[in-house]
Amino acid sequence: MARFTLPRDLYYGKDALENLKNLSGKKAIVVSGGSSMKKGGFLDKTEAYLKEAGMEVKFYEGVEPDPSVETVMKGAAAMTEFDPDWIVAIGGGSAIDAAKAMWAFYEYPETTFEDLCTPFNFPKLRTKAKFCAIPSTSGTATEVTAFSVITDYAKGIKYPLADFEITPDVAIVDPALVEKLPIKQVAYTGMDALTHAIEAFVSTLNSPFTDPLAIKAIEMVFDYLPASYNMDMDAREQMHYAQCLAGQAFSNALLGIVHSMAHKTGAAFSTGHIPHGCANAIYLPYVIKYNAHEPEAMRRYADIARRVGLGGTSEKSQVNALIAKIEEFNRLMNIPKTIQEFGVQEAEFLEKLDAIAENAVNDACTGSNPRTITPEQMAKLFKCTFYGTEVDF
Repeated sequence: MARFTLPRDLYYGKDALENLKNLSGKKAIVVSGGSSMKKGGFLDKTEAYLKEAGMEVKFYEGVEPDPSVETVMKGAAAMTEFDPDWIVAIGGGSAIDAAKAMWAFYEYPETTFEDLCTPFNFPKLRTKAKFCAIPSTSGTATEVTAFSVITDYAKGIKYPLADFEITPDVAIVDPALVEKLPIKQVAYTGMDALTHAIEAFVSTLNSPFTDPLAIKAIEMVFDYLPASYNMDMDAREQMHYAQCLAGQAFSNALLGIVHSMAHKTGAAFSTGHIPHGCANAIYLPYVIKYNAHEPEAMRRYADIARRVGLGGTSEKSQVNALIAKIEEFNRLMNIPKTIQEFGVQEAEFLEKLDAIAENAVNDACTGSNPRTITPEQMAKLFKCTFYGTEVDF
């Protein structure tokens, strides 16, 4: 038996934000990240709509990119003090992810972060509050997923938290929030969305319910991401919907080792953080080459290529066409081909390689990858992504 879970309500399109005024409750805490939502007037609008709904409103602002365990605990303490019955998270994936984790600690102060790291081990939520998510980027799709990623900076590891309990009750996908995204962020989040859809389609947990969402998302990314990158606002709106479709697919089909690798290297190197979408974009072509040695994965990658109209007369040539298309997008949007090109130093990479490989194999996303992988194979794959060498194993 399997399960397919989405938010109870999803509002999208122009002025979708105003649906906040239809929420029913007494108190709402609004969790946000940096200053872009405030500068754009979206926090003021959020507050006005919630007050129109008859709620008292409190803000918890300043969630950092790749939120830390410490930020989560501070936010949970603010929630405990305010006692809201709605948590409204607005901003990038980091703000929404942090708010999801805060929600668990707000409702269950005695739980530990280690408890939540076990996949699908969350306690029953909604005993105190419901959750509304409003994304301001077009990539993570955390507004419709059962996932949150929190970083332990002391260990240099990102932990993906997974449980259907943290699937939001309400998602609001309003394209106005992404009109002023910097193009680098458009590139990284767009490739994150593509990775979500491709990994969901080839996941061992793919299903007739997730496949149509994944394929449609892939088609839309290929159709609209370059124009969105070049500031076409109609294309940017369509990318906002594409990433949401991809999220609905991977929340139920899960992901694969592209994400395992990105989770374990994003905060691992002293030369600087590798943005999640950038890491996914770098790793994706290499992982497809690795996974395609598994016949069923080869078949499904070739199916993607056929469905989006790429060339090739054999499965192998169709998979190569898919890889070439991804690499073309990376070049078009100035995404590095290797993590060495990104700026990671060779000595530090080699020093940390075995530990990173072990951590990546143990990541929650590895279990649904279509081809199994050992720590030794993972280390070899990481070397390919560092030096740009061929994946021939």
